[in-house]
Amino acid sequence: MASTANAFTVGDYVVYPKHGVGRVVELQKEEIAGMQLELYVLRFEKERMTLRVPVNKVEAIGMRKLSSDKTLKQAMETLKGKPKVKRTMWSRRAQEYEAKINSGDLVSIAEVTRDLFRPEDQPEQSYSERQIFEAASSRLARELAAMEETDEATALGKILDVLREHAPQYYDTAENA
Repeated sequence: MASTANAFTVGDYVVYPKHGVGRVVELQKEEIAGMQLELYVLRFEKERMTLRVPVNKVEAIGMRKLSSDKTLKQAMETLKGKPKVKRTMWSRRAQEYEAKINSGDLVSIAEVTRDLFRPEDQPEQSYSERQIFEAASSRLARELAAMEETDEATALGKILDVLREHAPQYYDTAENA
């Protein structure tokens, strides 16, 4: 188990489930409450946040390296799929969407992005729907950007292009049904 914990080195991009993509900027040793701790110092540029993660807690937290190309491909395919919108109360769906985003799983985040995407010719989203959509698409874009060594805006453009290209067919059939 300890072998995966030391798998991160300074400069690596990592995914912290609740905050998204960050970068390991330092490895620190600190004494806290009389115990020597090894800490990863993560920097999240978008949030202007620094986080210290004990090396021995990495697995429990679910911190991981960037997704594999296979997982990225799967996430991009997920964006092309038919949106799945449950007919449950919005508060319940919102909780499920938040849980998927905070899971740090790229494919789950892509599902939320796909399900909450609205083409320009569709009715407006509620404020909270829009917030969750932006959180999911931003999280997806940051990981895509880190993997493709580009910026978040370019990655987000790529994601929105895929959604715009594939979403109309699903909305047209819904109207004609």
